[in-house]
Amino acid sequence: MNQFESHNGFKRTFKENKMTLGLNFPLEAYKGSFPEMNLEDQMRLARQAEDYGFASLFVRDAPLYDPDFGDVGGLYDPFMFLTYVAAHTAEIALGTGSIVTTLRHPIHTAKSAATLESISGQRFLFGAASGDRPIEFPAFRTDADDKGELFRESIKVMKQLWREEFPEIQTARVNLTHGDVVPKPELSNIPVFGTGYSGQSMEWLAENTDGWLFYPQNLKGQKELIQKWRRATGAFKPFAQPLVVDLSERAGEAPKPRQIGFRAGRNFLIDYLNAYQEAGVNHMMIGLKESSRPAEEVIQELGEYVVPKFPAISKPKFTFFNN
Repeated sequence: MNQFESHNGFKRTFKENKMTLGLNFPLEAYKGSFPEMNLEDQMRLARQAEDYGFASLFVRDAPLYDPDFGDVGGLYDPFMFLTYVAAHTAEIALGTGSIVTTLRHPIHTAKSAATLESISGQRFLFGAASGDRPIEFPAFRTDADDKGELFRESIKVMKQLWREEFPEIQTARVNLTHGDVVPKPELSNIPVFGTGYSGQSMEWLAENTDGWLFYPQNLKGQKELIQKWRRATGAFKPFAQPLVVDLSERAGEAPKPRQIGFRAGRNFLIDYLNAYQEAGVNHMMIGLKESSRPAEEVIQELGEYVVPKFPAISKPKFTFFNN
């Protein structure tokens, strides 16, 4: 039995041999580096996504805006933003894709994650990464060559802080001999998903994380990777990936590749998702940045025609009621 089968976010999003769909914030179509991210509009569309049966909403973590990178990321701090989203939704899973744990102290990160897990009603899916923007490491006085080791430390320290009361922990960044981190997660754990390899072997990720967020690649390559992942994990640990789609208003429009993702009608998109479901992908987080249509239209069409073929797995054991 998977330890997260009773976790509201996990059980809504993941089931072996099934795919569900999520959305990546910002829930808007935009050009350039900066989205508008009007909070009223974002929350209205988040509730719309929840009502249509999307399984999750994910937000990115970009500690610094790098103009040479060309994308500010999620704009807001991910923990604070998802706490706001939690207050305006009731059931949908809330994920990070992904927290750069190498640049955050693991005690602070464990506290923030456990707080969001509690406030959201056990809906948090914790994507974690080692970081990829070159300006970040010198800004934080962190050696980029150490990021693999720092990533391992962060995962192990956080899970120990969630699991144990008054743990004694000695690592490169932690000298904990007295005191405790609260609140504790209800399950004494939070589902953590490695992102890419994060400087680790697949075997380490399979043993120490609860699922894998990986980058889009061709169907054959993704299927082969997932097969290796399944062999490494033994028990079911989900595999998820993002997807950037410019959804055409014409359902039958053939696919056209874009710099990131593709443009196509919903008929091709459904076939594409079915193929990746057969390859073993358990969750697909759709990004709307490259969309040529308003986000509300795209979410409505996906919700009416695509999500019913890949619906959220289950309802949570309790519901918050929002005004």
